[in-house]
Amino acid sequence: MPSPFPGMDPWLEDPDTFPEVRFALVVLLSEALNAVLPDGYVSRIRHRTWTADGSEVGPDLIVRDLRPRVAPGLPGLVALGRERLSEPCEEPYLEILMLDPRRAVTAVDVLNPYHKRPGAGRRAYRRTHRGFRRAGLSVVEVDLLRAGRHTTALPLARLRRKAGAFDYHVSARVAGDPAELFAAPIRLADRLPAVGFPLDPGMEFVTVELQPLFDRAYDGGKYAEDTEYGRPPDPPLTPEQQTWAGGVLREKGVLR
Repeated sequence: MPSPFPGMDPWLEDPDTFPEVRFALVVLLSEALNAVLPDGYVSRIRHRTWTADGSEVGPDLIVRDLRPRVAPGLPGLVALGRERLSEPCEEPYLEILMLDPRRAVTAVDVLNPYHKRPGAGRRAYRRTHRGFRRAGLSVVEVDLLRAGRHTTALPLARLRRKAGAFDYHVSARVAGDPAELFAAPIRLADRLPAVGFPLDPGMEFVTVELQPLFDRAYDGGKYAEDTEYGRPPDPPLTPEQQTWAGGVLREKGVLR
């Protein structure tokens, strides 16, 4: 069952949910790029690794011995206490490679909630992107999150002057001296756009439609069954957006 919304589903921006959505989008985007890249170019998944304290990383629990007790329903095992520690966190992003000679030409990133708030995740993201610039890579950043600090390479003031109000956006920084900047501003009611991905100088961008990828991520994650549309989303919508979203949900039969 597809999302009831025509574009991004604001309920999936929840900080506990979106990292899973992001992971699916990165994998699907790599597949979609490989379907349209010209001969001699491939998309590959890379991983950024960083360490944070317990408030930064979700799946960083290890077991330590407190007071052992029998674990119900698990014969022969005891339940131990759990302690949140700073463990390495790995998150995927994409590189588009030229194969002969083998070199990276473009990096592609989808932002997570912790990229847009102070902390180790944001520092790791920005450090990786400084490396992209030093290496002369073009960079495409997909920001499907309303909350948090502006993080992509495109200056926020310039984007607002050009586009007015928007909720999400895609930023493309094309390597060069000076670099060219492109953006696709997206409003909550908009369908997610087709995005151009730069390759080597003089080559045409390759284009991928984001909306079908989001739809596949939504269906594959069974979010229709796992999303409480009767509750306000996190982050919250403006009153006008909430009125619009409520109308969409009632029209689709999700709310009565």
